[in-house]
Formats: sequence, structure tokens, C-alpha cells
Amino acid sequence: MKNTLKAIFAACAIIVALPATAQNVPANMQGKQAKQFFGAANVGSRQGAAPLGSYAKGCMAGGMQLPQTGPTWQAMRLSRNRNWAHPEMIDYVAKLSAKAARMPGWQGLFLGDMSQPRGGPMLSGHRSHQMGLDADIWLMAPSRLNLSIRERENLSAVSMRRSNGAFVNSRWTRAQHELLKAAASDPRVARIFIFPGAKVQMCKDETGNRDWLRKIRPWWGHHYHFHVRLACPSGATGCVNQAPPPPGDGCADAQQWVNNILNPPKAKPRDPNAPKPKPRRELSMADLPQQCVGVLQSQ
Repeated sequence: MKNTLKAIFAACAIIVALPATAQNVPANMQGKQAKQFFGAANVGSRQGAAPLGSYAKGCMAGGMQLPQTGPTWQAMRLSRNRNWAHPEMIDYVAKLSAKAARMPGWQGLFLGDMSQPRGGPMLSGHRSHQMGLDADIWLMAPSRLNLSIRERENLSAVSMRRSNGAFVNSRWTRAQHELLKAAASDPRVARIFIFPGAKVQMCKDETGNRDWLRKIRPWWGHHYHFHVRLACPSGATGCVNQAPPPPGDGCADAQQWVNNILNPPKAKPRDPNAPKPKPRRELSMADLPQQCVGVLQSQ
């Protein structure tokens, strides 16, 4: 696996993305939702690996498919065809799963959604995961890594939250803490998203170096899995980085999230004369970097 990854990295050329302005979108792509095109792509583009645009408005050239089963992982929900990513993410999850396999009671990791073969907006679900630098990792410890395709479709992940995410439940153990610590300690990681109660619990339990806690941020949901986001790889000029996390360990912010869950602030009364909010507009090809047209057209 290691030699294969090195060979792929060596073959990857950097693609410089043009600004997402004044694009020349082909006639057959105009006036249509970008997710229809990216959702229909079954394989990656034959280009050098490059993340283009931003995490929620971009695409991926030269995406690499994570093997469905590795020595210390299994990709789940294979029917979605979302086990594609930038080679940096493929390397990251392989190394993190190897660390997980060394924890007592863990065989490795179950890996959820990464990206579509060419990234871009998805037909359903995530608004991010568009550049091949995001991955969802299950919080449940795998008892075995020989699941059938059918089992991978139907096995339910286990929730780790209670009280709507204000606290962890009895399924949360020190192992989840150590897994998140290992995940955040990789210098390539920009952010990790998880439910607020988990962040607060880790803040309470960590007695050593707390620097890694800064990267872990509370977010709604994320109680069956945690979401890892890598920073733009070195030299990827067409990639827009995640803003750096605020100073400090972020524990006070997470506690405020929990406080708001337990005692929700009163909502302001809605003005009956106010216009109804407009539904979120779906992204078109003109919203994405110009290179994303080429990513779709690549054979």
C-alpha cells in the first residue's frame, strides 16, 4: 500500500485553478445543476491530482479511489460511490486506521463518505466533501473487517450522544477520545467536526497536551461519525483553505453550545409580514472554478 501511494504521489501533477469568474460553460451544461453532472461521473478524471475551489464549492481532478477493503479499514455504503479522494486523504485514512487497529478491541476503522469520483456537489447529503479533502469516519469500533457488500449497506452506525448532543452516552469510551486525538494530531488536518458533548467531554478528560483540541470543533449531528477536513496540500494553488480555528482550545465555545442545547435561547418572534426565506439555490457550473468543466470532460 505504501509503495503504491508513493507511486501515485510521484505521478500527480499540480493543476493551477483559474478564478471562479467569467467562465465559459458549454451550452449543454448551462442552466443545469452541477450536482447532476458530478453525481453521474463513475470514475475519476485522468488528470494530475488537484483539489479545485473550496470545500463546499469545488471539484477534484485526478481523484483516487480508496480500496473497498484494506488491511485496517472497510469502506461503507459502497452503492454511493463516495470512496474517492485526493491522494493525501487516502494516505491519511490508511495511516489513521492503522493506528486505530493498535487500540484494544479495535480492528481498524469503518470509513463513510469521502467524495464522488470527481468531487463536486453531491446528489444528496453533504454540502461540502467537494475537493477530496473531507472524510467521515465512524465512531463505532469494527469487530471484524470482512463485511459483505450487503452488510456494509445495512449495518447501522452507533450514536454516541444523549440529550440531543449535550452529553456523550455510555458507548463513548476513552478509545474514541484517543482516536480523535490521533486524528487531530496529524499536521495535515485543518478541522475535525463532532457533536458538542463529545468536545466538552474530551476537554474534561484530557490531562496532557491540549493543542490538538483546537482543531476539534462542535457541529450539529456528527454523533455517529466525525468529519475530518484536511488543509490544502502544499503547492495546490487552486485550493481555498479552511480558515484557521480561533485561538485557544475551543473548550469554552463547546460548553456554550452545550448550554444552548440544554437551555435554548428564546427565538425572536417572526414578523408575519416578512417575506418567506428563499430556498438555497443549487450550484451551477458557473459557480465552480473554470477547471471543473475540464474535470468533467476528461476521459
